[in-house]
Amino acid sequence: MLSMNLSLPPPVAVSTSSRRRGNRPINAHALLGRSRQTPSLPSSLLGGGRDGGAPALGTAGAQICAYPFGFSARPCSQIQDPSSKASPFDRFVSLRNGLSARSLVPKAAAEASPEGEAEAGAGAGAEAEAAVSKPNKTLQLGVIFGLWYFQNIVFNIYNKKALNVFPYPWFLASFQLFVGSVWMFVLWSLKLQPRPKISKPFIVALLGPALFHTIGHISACVSFSKVAVSFTHVIKSAEPVFSVIFSSFLGDSYPLAVWLSILPIVFGCSLAAVTEVSFNFGGLSGAMISNVGFVLRNIYSKKSLQNFKEVNGLNLYGWISIISLFYLFPVAVFVEGSQWVQGYHKAIATVGKSSTFYFWVLLSGVFYHLYNQSSYQALDDISPLTFSVGNTMKRVVVIISTVLVFRNPVRPLNALGSALAIFGTFLYSQATSAKKAKNQEGQ
Repeated sequence: MLSMNLSLPPPVAVSTSSRRRGNRPINAHALLGRSRQTPSLPSSLLGGGRDGGAPALGTAGAQICAYPFGFSARPCSQIQDPSSKASPFDRFVSLRNGLSARSLVPKAAAEASPEGEAEAGAGAGAEAEAAVSKPNKTLQLGVIFGLWYFQNIVFNIYNKKALNVFPYPWFLASFQLFVGSVWMFVLWSLKLQPRPKISKPFIVALLGPALFHTIGHISACVSFSKVAVSFTHVIKSAEPVFSVIFSSFLGDSYPLAVWLSILPIVFGCSLAAVTEVSFNFGGLSGAMISNVGFVLRNIYSKKSLQNFKEVNGLNLYGWISIISLFYLFPVAVFVEGSQWVQGYHKAIATVGKSSTFYFWVLLSGVFYHLYNQSSYQALDDISPLTFSVGNTMKRVVVIISTVLVFRNPVRPLNALGSALAIFGTFLYSQATSAKKAKNQEGQ
């Protein structure tokens, strides 16, 4: 009888480490100044079972979680905050877990193999993994932008339909914030979204951003009620101009390319305003004030929320909506509350069916929250540059859609001005992205 003794090498302990980044906890969901860096893990840890339901594997400083949608690798402490875990709702809507670890495989395989060994195999594996992940990433971006654009189009159409028969933007703006607040409470109650930890300092830090969000939201609704939706969005594309100006006053410096990029925005918006058929000064001023409000919200948020980076974007927006509702509704009652009953009866008489009017108002509220929710989730899943380009193209899609639905007359010079403003916004996103990349290289 021949006997064969097989000896297996002892298992090798693999560990990775995670470091704190500023004030951010190790397992924090990135909110402001998101970092795209991810830990490099050995490729041997990424292999799951054939049944597709591999368990979570952990090391001292990092964890690999496997879900039916794919793998997700993220640094985390061994004692995790339950609120930092991705919710089922987040995984379902954003599809983030299906792709996040695929990009880690080539790098992990290269670092896990000893020098001089299996380089050819690692290279082939990297090429194969890249070939597999490319169509998946394309699908992910398609789903993200598809939902975002669709929800934005639906909101703009039904918001304008409601305003055409019920021209009370303060009521509609308040109702939209109310729907968003109820939506977030439902998600938190059903544990579809991790509930953030609420403290007095957190609420105080949100008071400023919520105030500016309220100003931006109600001003945009007033603009929508006065002029065509397409014109409001052309003027709102000038938001980068206000961002550069206010940030410069606060000490930020911008390269020449950024300043040059705002020239076509200013010229395009001016040309569009002069040639707009439905021009109304109230609509123009509302869109401009909305730009100022949202820019100040973004600037103030960076300063006041530095110590709350563990709160993810969706939870942050949820609480901003709740506080904004408390700001807006009392003022709405004071400004136009006495006209709501009479306006309601006129709206029903104009539409013919009360259910149709209710449907329009409800859709405006639901899709207002949904498109903002999708924008926060898109910012979590894609790079800031891709988000900026997508946001620019979103305005193009919304403008074209609303022009087709409402059949607004568009003059050639008006179309030229709109195109110049949108093109300037695209140039601005490219220039600011290059500035951020250069700053990161310098650090």
